[in-house]
Amino acid sequence: QVQLVESGGGSVQAGGSLRLPCAASGYHFSRNCMGWFRQAPGEEREGVATIYYTSYGSTITTTYADSVKGRFTISQDNAKNTVYLQMNSLKSEDTAMYYCAAKAYDGSCRDLARYSYWGQGTQVTVSS
Repeated sequence: QVQLVESGGGSVQAGGSLRLPCAASGYHFSRNCMGWFRQAPGEEREGVATIYYTSYGSTITTTYADSVKGRFTISQDNAKNTVYLQMNSLKSEDTAMYYCAAKAYDGSCRDLARYSYWGQGTQVTVSS
């Protein structure tokens, strides 16, 4: 059974930091996409960051939304089957429910609609 479990969300003041882990289990792909997406109330779900890595733990590439470049970092620890989203210099507009998602690499990690597996989400609230 595939499981993605996010944690690390919470309330923080603007300028602060949070790290969101996503622990994955129940699947094995030789080439993996893992993505972090977010959804604010009344808004569509949007991509935040993605990471393409191999089952040997080599990161091939990462991508970021323009709104988070330079502030957020996605990384993976293959030995722990965990992907992290480090969020620094948080802004009020980063407030949203954050979801991680996974799929086998199929040429791109960017397309939200092509992700097979999703976590339940973790809430991030940034107050100004």
